[in-house]
Amino acid sequence: MPADHVHPQLTAVILAGGQARRMNGVDKALLPLAGRPLLAHVIAALRPQVDAILLNSNRPAAQYAQFGIPVIADTLPEQPGPLAGLLSALQSCDSELVLTVPCDTPCLPAGLVLRMQAALDENDADVCSISDGEHLHAAIMLVRRRVVPALQAYLVAGGRKVQDWLRSQHLAVADFSDQPQAFSNINTPQQLQQLEQRLARHDH
Repeated sequence: MPADHVHPQLTAVILAGGQARRMNGVDKALLPLAGRPLLAHVIAALRPQVDAILLNSNRPAAQYAQFGIPVIADTLPEQPGPLAGLLSALQSCDSELVLTVPCDTPCLPAGLVLRMQAALDENDADVCSISDGEHLHAAIMLVRRRVVPALQAYLVAGGRKVQDWLRSQHLAVADFSDQPQAFSNINTPQQLQQLEQRLARHDH
C-alpha cells in the first residue's frame, strides 16, 4: 500500500514502550538480529501491508531517527502497557483501523493484515487478535476507531491487562496455527540467540 495517503486507512503502531526488565532494561527495539535492529525487521514486515507506521516509545525519539518513522510517547502517565500505546496511536492518527505489534516480533508474516482484516470483517468485530494455535498473542491487535471510548474508560478505571480488555470487546481471532513461528518474540537474551541461530540455518 502507498505510504503517502493524506488520510491513511490503516496505521500500524510498533509497541516499544515497555521496560524490558528481562533484558536488563535495554531497548529491545535496537537489539541486533541478523545484522539489523529488531525494529528494522518489524518495519520491513509491515511496510508493504499498511498505509503508515508509528513507533510507540517512551525513550528519547532521537534514538530512532535512523528508522524514519514518527515516534509517539504514551499519553497516559506511568507507562501502563500496550493498551496505552494503542490509545496514543489512535489519538495521533485519523485512520479507521489501527494495528499494534510488539517491537520484539521480527518474523511477522506477509499476510498478517489481510488475514486479520478478513476475520474482523467476517465477524463484524471491533477488535481482532491472533492465535498461533496454542496462544492468543494479545499485543497484536487490529482495532476499529470506534473502540476509543471503551479503551479510554478501561484505562482510566485502572485496567491494564490486554486480554481482559479484548474479551470485553466484540473480538475476532485470526487463526495463524499454520505459521506459529512467525510470532516468536524476544524476551530474554537466550531467545534472541535461539532466533539468530534459527535464521542462520534458514540462510544456508
